[in-house]
Amino acid sequence: MNPRTAFRTVAIAEAVSWAGLLITMFFKWIVAADPHAGAQGGVPIMGPIHGVIFLAYVVMCFVARRSFGWSRRTTVLALAASIPPFFTYVFEVAADRRGLLGQAAAAEAERRRRSASGRASNRLTAGGAPADADDPPDDG
Repeated sequence: MNPRTAFRTVAIAEAVSWAGLLITMFFKWIVAADPHAGAQGGVPIMGPIHGVIFLAYVVMCFVARRSFGWSRRTTVLALAASIPPFFTYVFEVAADRRGLLGQAAAAEAERRRRSASGRASNRLTAGGAPADADDPPDDG
């Protein structure tokens, strides 16, 4: 499964699991005649399911950051989207529309990584002294 599909799948699953947890909490606290009687309803089932999917979403945010070259700001927004109900889906749609989940974003991230590593290696000569602007780059 490619990173785009994986991120989208986990983001939508996280939103759906939020809905399931909210529904079970509604029945536990609002519909039940006595919510303190010990009847847990579906909360003990949906709670752990949502927790596992939430953790998977957090991991997928870091996978997406690496795969698509997200900035720190985009990564923080993706992580923050996991807190309010359904915002993972909202973030996923917005990121997809902006091209943050596409091959172009991944290609741009790879280009930036190569450019940055190339600049870093060209700053010093083999002896560790700064390279002169007139010196050709050392290829090996």
